[in-house]
Amino acid sequence: MPHRSVPHPTAPDESAGDRPTDLRPFMAAFPTGVSVVTTLDSDSVPHGLTCTSLASVALEPATLVVCIRAASPTLAVLLAEGHFAVNLLHERARGTSDLFASGAPDRFDRVEWRLPLGAGGPHLTADAHAVADCAVVRTVGFGDHTAVFAEVRRVTVRDDREPLLYGLRRYAPWSAAAAAAQPAACHELPAALRPAAPEGATRVVR
Repeated sequence: MPHRSVPHPTAPDESAGDRPTDLRPFMAAFPTGVSVVTTLDSDSVPHGLTCTSLASVALEPATLVVCIRAASPTLAVLLAEGHFAVNLLHERARGTSDLFASGAPDRFDRVEWRLPLGAGGPHLTADAHAVADCAVVRTVGFGDHTAVFAEVRRVTVRDDREPLLYGLRRYAPWSAAAAAAQPAACHELPAALRPAAPEGATRVVR
């Protein structure tokens, strides 16, 4: 039988029109990877924040969007400089996720990072399993956040690290999720979708 959503009766003072909808429980039920967005200001001072609001927009040109709180100091620098890096954290980097979510002023002193030639922002070398170097192409402000559309200029991937996941307000390692038994109907990935580089290698995709 098809599932139908049945509206629940509400008291007049609790109607949807009288109070804003809290989107957080819904988004908490949508597990995602965890990223740290990084950039440098005009004095080469690093800035960064933890971000789970990330999505691909197009493959040609390679474009993604990150949504950042409008009042964020990192966003102000990112927009002023026009470039940034998205560091996807591996499953042992929960502490780094918490650190960059805390806004601690010394957060870059407490992690390993470097700035390769042509990088959009600092690469968190000890904590990221993939990094995208990006250039801002468009921004859209909406409510308390700004959507930043960016062209991806370079992608660096490490095949020896697994992603960190976040959902229902807690972390989980990808290796644990991937170890779960798969349905019998599942088949091996086609050759075209398998990683091209040997395990443990670093790949740079331009």
